Amino acid sequence: MTADRTRTELASLLTEAAHSVSGILTAEYPTAANRSYLRPVLGALSAGPQVICELNDRFESVIAAEPLPGTPAGLFTLASYASALGWLTESLAELTASVDQICTRVDIPTAPASAEQDSELDAGFSAEELAEIRTAAEDSGLAPRDYVAVLAESLLAATRITEACMEISSGLIEDAAYVLGNATDTVRTGDGPDSLPTLVRSLLARMETAG
Repeated sequence: MTADRTRTELASLLTEAAHSVSGILTAEYPTAANRSYLRPVLGALSAGPQVICELNDRFESVIAAEPLPGTPAGLFTLASYASALGWLTESLAELTASVDQICTRVDIPTAPASAEQDSELDAGFSAEELAEIRTAAEDSGLAPRDYVAVLAESLLAATRITEACMEISSGLIEDAAYVLGNATDTVRTGDGPDSLPTLVRSLLARMETAG
């Protein structure tokens, strides 16, 4: 398509990106029994890089067009899209680091569990859950308490990437609706936070919170 895109084309660019990002959350990846503690994260970990590559290719095709999109709607779309791409890349890097930490922890031998630690584990789960944990732990070559610990880390990492993908996807959808529902010369391009795309405002809010 040419750089002189219609509002419908610009909104479609954001909507397609939103669907690609949300698709990460439904991706599945076969998990060996001895790595079952990684099941919560392997789908996103395997699908994420491909989605980033696809989004980056689409973005580069728009940037490479001559002339660059110069309408308020076009610039608004580029800002939203670039924010989504950067946010997703950062989130996937964090997920990769978390998985690396989990694998490192698994590879480090730990001391045998004490009777007190075993009783604490027993008290936290039902008999059926304990049986499943012990089976999975045995398949993984881990003590049950260590299996629970790394599974908890895996679930936490999965929660973080899920929240990021949902926020990115919903932000893209919101920006697409805004571009589609407003004339190209009336989108938010002035001063102040209300002039920015949803994802840009979300990123600024996160930076302020982190600071």
